[in-house]
Amino acid sequence: MNRFLVVCLIAWSARAQSQPGLRGTIIDPSGAAVPGAVVQARGSHGEQRTKTNSTGQYSFSVLAPGRYQIRIAAKGFAIVSKQIAVDGPVVLDAQLAIQTGREVINVEDQVGGVSPSAETNGGALVLGARQIAVLSDDPDELALQLQILAGPAPGPDGGQTFIDGFSGGSLPPKSSIREIRINSNPFSPEYDHPGFARIDVFTKPGSDTFRGQLFGQFNDAILNSRNPLLTQTTRPPYRAQLYGLNLTGPIRPNKAAFTFDFEHRQIDENAFILATTVDNNLELLSINQALATPQTRTSFTPRVDYAINPRNALVLRYQDLHIGLENLGAGDFNLASRAYDERQTERVIQLTETATLTAHTVNETRFQYQHLSVVDNALSQAPGITVQGAFAAGGATIGDSSSLTNAWEATNLTIWNKGRHTWKWGGRVRDSFLQDTSRRNFSGMYTFLTLAQYQKTLELERDGYTAAQIQQLGYGPWQFSLNSGNPVVRVNQTDAGLFLNDDWRLRPNLTLSAGLRYEAQNNFGDRTNFAPRVGIAWGIGGKGSRAAETVLRAGAGLFYDRLPLSLTLNSTRFNGITEQSYLISDPPFFPSIPNADALQSSRQPQLLQPVYSAIRAPRSFQTSLGIEREVNKYVKLSANWISTRGFHLLDSRNINTPIGGSYPFGDPSLRLLTESAGFSRVNQVVVNANINWKRLTLFGYYALSYAKDDNEGLPADPYNLKAEWGPASWGDIRQRVAFGGAVPLKWKVNVYPFIAANSGQPYNITTGLDPLNSGFATARPSLGEGGTSVSCTGTNLMYAAGFGCFDVNPPTGAPTISHNFARGPADVNLVLRVARTWSFGGEKSARSMPQTGEGGHGLGSGPPAGLFDTKTNRRYNLTLSASTLNALNRANFAPPNGDLSSPYFGQYRSLGGMIALMHGGLPSTYNRKIDLQVRFTF
Repeated sequence: MNRFLVVCLIAWSARAQSQPGLRGTIIDPSGAAVPGAVVQARGSHGEQRTKTNSTGQYSFSVLAPGRYQIRIAAKGFAIVSKQIAVDGPVVLDAQLAIQTGREVINVEDQVGGVSPSAETNGGALVLGARQIAVLSDDPDELALQLQILAGPAPGPDGGQTFIDGFSGGSLPPKSSIREIRINSNPFSPEYDHPGFARIDVFTKPGSDTFRGQLFGQFNDAILNSRNPLLTQTTRPPYRAQLYGLNLTGPIRPNKAAFTFDFEHRQIDENAFILATTVDNNLELLSINQALATPQTRTSFTPRVDYAINPRNALVLRYQDLHIGLENLGAGDFNLASRAYDERQTERVIQLTETATLTAHTVNETRFQYQHLSVVDNALSQAPGITVQGAFAAGGATIGDSSSLTNAWEATNLTIWNKGRHTWKWGGRVRDSFLQDTSRRNFSGMYTFLTLAQYQKTLELERDGYTAAQIQQLGYGPWQFSLNSGNPVVRVNQTDAGLFLNDDWRLRPNLTLSAGLRYEAQNNFGDRTNFAPRVGIAWGIGGKGSRAAETVLRAGAGLFYDRLPLSLTLNSTRFNGITEQSYLISDPPFFPSIPNADALQSSRQPQLLQPVYSAIRAPRSFQTSLGIEREVNKYVKLSANWISTRGFHLLDSRNINTPIGGSYPFGDPSLRLLTESAGFSRVNQVVVNANINWKRLTLFGYYALSYAKDDNEGLPADPYNLKAEWGPASWGDIRQRVAFGGAVPLKWKVNVYPFIAANSGQPYNITTGLDPLNSGFATARPSLGEGGTSVSCTGTNLMYAAGFGCFDVNPPTGAPTISHNFARGPADVNLVLRVARTWSFGGEKSARSMPQTGEGGHGLGSGPPAGLFDTKTNRRYNLTLSASTLNALNRANFAPPNGDLSSPYFGQYRSLGGMIALMHGGLPSTYNRKIDLQVRFTF
């Protein structure tokens, strides 16, 4: 580290030689920056093009001396054309005027080159109107597709999503999205998480003309194919309806404008229940059925853009989101009686003020307030019964619970350009107050390890055996749990971050970026979270005034995760005083439900959730090497090697697991300690491609990924965490491919394919038993070499095709299989949209309210002429389309069941791929669906 600082100080003290070049800042009539404007320099030595960055700045690092014609073009503005003479460094700033004529400017296809700028890394993906058209109109499907395009994340929590620079919050309606940036500037100290897998979404500003669009989407069960695992004779009913509108127009011409989005979705969804229970005759009963789970989603999103004066602009945005979910909690092993209803509300207010302090200094202040509420109502308050790997019955264990979160976030950023340096500094403060009311498991629950254990217990009970006698025979439940006490807990958390960064253009084709970020929080963690970041980009292959066609890029940085508020919540709730969480092993009173007062008076054991006093914030060190190549003006390729090392990652284990038959703390209570002792290692190679030729657009990536960790889930042995080192289910998906495109066909038909495929995901194999009495059935078996179904006989031995002979109760000290030993099947998903647009009416103007703001809050064009990028200049457009999820109707299965004690071991129980991810990992009753859409713009 000292050597690194010395090198940086020496580099900063050096003086770059002055060379002929051109740079400047482009602003709109209000004085706000105009990102994405195309600047063209044409002279006797050839032609160069570039785009302004997020602060409206551009630069041509190398220009041969001579005279040049400079042309500046941006959507919604009149073209600026000037002649200049270049014999040294030249500064040319320009203020654009609102376009008033009918001139059509197509700048989207003009620039596809590479640049040594920190913000234009080749691994980044910038989605404009044409690329966004490829993606789904449904908000959940859209969010999933963006996550897929972001590629493999460096950790199990996935990537981050920012809406207009704000963290958290739900994705806005697709009709209000202007631009999406993915994996941009990955080592910027402005962000706490790595930039790889980061998604930045920017919404549209208002327009100076009244414009809008109406859209609708419809799906019915007759358009879908059924889940191949669903065997009930009748097709379950399914219907989905999505409709909305987008309006934009002036409040005061050239001063204030508005946009308004409304969206409503109603889905008659189904949960897929696949379980095995015991009927009244004590015979095994297989359940394979669909349960109706209707849901609604409604959002209102107004926005106002206001130019305070020529140097200051204000954006006010509000989002009101309501979600209703019925029969939530049912599906998979959970029977219909486990269902509950949930109501979610999210209200968000965002304020952004941008000030152009000087021609080279921009300041932006953001403030966000969030009000989030979740209310759960159990449909049954009956005690629960869970047989692991078979079924879960009884009432909904969540009970009547709710949570209320009030959070605010304030950010201030400043950018200052001085010579060859671009300085950026700022900070962010976030505060969150949570009032959580949890009546989870207030009715009590019995847990059995195996279906055979449960079936035999019922038989003995029917035959007149008492609970104590059943226990003496080795049967009865494994555990009884019940919560009681004060269900209401109030917690608060504040975190803050400061950063400073300098992008230094050492030479016209060489940029050094160096910065530092500091973070801190209350509740837990240390105060030494300094995160240095560095990056370098070198453009090669250019001659004279011609820009480089190849860029070599490298970066490294330290990143911290904030310790979640849930740590404070759980340690406060489950401290044995606020709320009692009784957990009794081998209870001798089945099926009776004891009174909580009786459990308290007899000092029954509890499940406590302490936090290690010296816990530290999880962190990761990431390095990257990459090469970017402009093959021609239509094709750009990049390849990046990314290495991430995670340490001080959060893990949990029962530190009161018996040792030699004795409890370390002297009592049988479970102490599920959360600490920061985990490690992970990820190595990835990601190849990106971007093709933009005429009306043909293709973009996407291929990724090769290897990842291991030791903190995924609870350990098999709480005292041997090294044994948990194994493939990471979130990162060791070796092969991934994701591509989207827009393909024009005859008769004005456009096809929009989106392909996502990946190799198998690792999954864990356990015995379903708890030989260490840790309170959790996470033990893993040993696996004998060779062996057949014939030779695999004897106590505790079990043969599994494709694996061999497992010993589900290996002797102490015997080697067991590794964590995530097995691997699931590959997934191939094709999303296909076909659209046709009819245009009519007179020609329309294309003026829009200037958009301001750093970090990509650049000029927008109001609602486009249909999200299918029809490029028409007519006043009215009608677009009809059909889209299909899983167009190939391929059965993409999730990893099979890995519980050796389950009757479903080794069997596929649910679909995987995009359909499963859309349902939060829960099974779906359809395998392919076709949506019909209509969109009218005016």
